[in-house]
Amino acid sequence: MSSHREAPEISKDPVADSTDVYAFVSPDKPDTVTLIANYVPLQEPAGGPNFYEFGDDVLYEIHVDNNGDAVADITYQFRFQTKLTTPGSFLYNTGPIGSLSDPNWNSKQFYSVTQVDSQGARVLASDLACPPCNVGVLSTPNYEANLGQPAVHSLGSGMQVFAGQRAEEFYVDLGSIFDLGNLRPIQELNVFAKAAGLTGMPGVNATNGLNVHSIAIQVPISALTISGHPTIGVWTTASRQRARVFDGGGDIFSGPWTQVSRLGNPLINEVIIPLGEKDHWNRSKPVHDKQFATYYAHPELAGLLPVLYPGAFPDLAALNKAGTARADLEAILLTGIPSGLIKGFTNFTGAVQADLLRLNTSIPPTSTSSKTYSILGLIGGDPAGFPNGRRVADDVVTIELRAVAGVVFNLIDSTYVPDAAIADVSDFLPVGSEIITNGPLAAFPYLGVPYDGYDQTF
Repeated sequence: MSSHREAPEISKDPVADSTDVYAFVSPDKPDTVTLIANYVPLQEPAGGPNFYEFGDDVLYEIHVDNNGDAVADITYQFRFQTKLTTPGSFLYNTGPIGSLSDPNWNSKQFYSVTQVDSQGARVLASDLACPPCNVGVLSTPNYEANLGQPAVHSLGSGMQVFAGQRAEEFYVDLGSIFDLGNLRPIQELNVFAKAAGLTGMPGVNATNGLNVHSIAIQVPISALTISGHPTIGVWTTASRQRARVFDGGGDIFSGPWTQVSRLGNPLINEVIIPLGEKDHWNRSKPVHDKQFATYYAHPELAGLLPVLYPGAFPDLAALNKAGTARADLEAILLTGIPSGLIKGFTNFTGAVQADLLRLNTSIPPTSTSSKTYSILGLIGGDPAGFPNGRRVADDVVTIELRAVAGVVFNLIDSTYVPDAAIADVSDFLPVGSEIITNGPLAAFPYLGVPYDGYDQTF
């Protein structure tokens, strides 16, 4: 998963577990950037009677570095508060919910947005309403018109914000990938799958039909960048106060905020950081990521691919045998890609090694109807996609699998020839957003309408 249950400790704390981060130039408002941080992973839509919500005791933050030092220059903080309409009822709602203020809705959530920058902290808005979870056709009829879109709030100065349940748009064949690294489309090449008599077949989207809780904010590019530096670095964190006292009259929280999870590039703590370092990575700041650089330079997965798929990756195997550091992965994931490696493209932020989602805001969005649009992003010839930020539909699993397999190492060493099998490396066949039932929206907050419990089919 991109970052769902990616570390031992945070897997026990889903409301503080960041699952995905997106950063892209808004396709319908190209003078703005949209930043999205998802939390509370793997939500089954039929989640009653206590439906999913943000943590009232969690500090959620989206950070932006605009000068390349891997330290936040602008941070958007989100704090939530749950209010019960009918405390004496066990029900989430006592009738159909027709609006965000409907008294039939018992458990409402509200939130504040605070911007922290060099000028200090200022509250941009408070008491903003989240939408309810999409319970079902009786409880939440006409969900998006009555509840989803009304939960998009203006912050003024060209900014808007949304926080609430959305459809999970990250797609991955989770059941196969973590079954000894099996990729169903090429599983006849996998040594274990071959022994079991398995042949190539389409992948299965393990997250289709599930929901997440999203925090999305749209900001003018001019408010995020500084002169001469169009590339920004983006990451999200969740923090808890250091002390919690369990008390019969209600828990007491005190002490400074302590980071418990973070996320920039997808899949990093999932498949790059080793098990013994995962909790430590979650608690670390990006500016200190040099301590983890060896795992990017010598990723375990790169060593496993030739073993799992014998004969399919001879050039990668030779690269591994030589002990060659993967400067290509270090550039893509830790510094951004310098100018000169890919004609007309860079998202380099500087020499500081930090796991950030880097977005060159001067690159315009690619229309989905354009011949150059590709869910494979940069390796598909589309510079507006991952790893230049991350759009909702980008197939980051396939992109990163191919990158680890060496698809762009020839940018570092022109004599290197990537293995032919890389073209078939994917967990889906065909790849694409057609594997998502509730696909992305064309406008903010872009993530699709959440699945409802009544129509759940699994």
